[in-house]
Amino acid sequence: MKAAERQLKIQELFSSQEFVDIETLCRLLEASESTVRRDLSELEKDGLLRRVHGGALSLQSRDDLLDFQRQSVRCQEEKRLIGKAAARLVEDEQTLILDGGSTVAEVARNLLGRRLHIVTNSIPIAEIFSDSRTVELTLTGGFLYPRLGVLLGPFCEQMLGNVSADVLIMGIGGITESGLSNNNTLIVSSECRMITASRKVIIVADHAKFGRKALVHLAGLEEADVVVTDSGIAPEFQEMISSRGIELVVAN
Repeated sequence: MKAAERQLKIQELFSSQEFVDIETLCRLLEASESTVRRDLSELEKDGLLRRVHGGALSLQSRDDLLDFQRQSVRCQEEKRLIGKAAARLVEDEQTLILDGGSTVAEVARNLLGRRLHIVTNSIPIAEIFSDSRTVELTLTGGFLYPRLGVLLGPFCEQMLGNVSADVLIMGIGGITESGLSNNNTLIVSSECRMITASRKVIIVADHAKFGRKALVHLAGLEEADVVVTDSGIAPEFQEMISSRGIELVVAN
């Protein structure tokens, strides 16, 4: 079993229990103790767990996945680099849809001062551009999901159905061979409308999102034109993206 597969299985275990001991992990993964400890070390670097005597504790609950402030402090440096790299793919005078989420917010910070028309369902992203003299900003409207600060539901989706955009920049909960996924059905519904409304789709995701299947399937990988990630992405996932004809940008 490859490291990425083992680490995905470890994450799945922690989705249903707070503590897992080393002995159990070795048995379930059919791996040596030294191998499991290396996997736990990698996941600890990603902020997903904390190693303790005899095993590890999960640091990522379902609430963490759906909280903008908590997600903002995870993989901060990686997201900062991704934000800069993704912003360089945007041309002046384009119309952009910016999805909610902490990684897309980093992209937004790097678009300040550009001449753009931006459509977003994210209150934190709208606040970034609130004093801008160069960005024309449109909010979608809809039901406010308070922890993420995003607008969702029928009003949001109706508005997006009337939009035509050059580029969508979208965060994601997970990326696997089977496609893109996220952690909330309402979020996925609005993101589907965003994809339909856009001529080019740029996915921004730190390396921890690869190999992880989030709660709700969103779309096949073929819906993405570009994926921007950090240098921590494993070689097998680089191959997964490139083999589908998707442009891969590794920020460093």
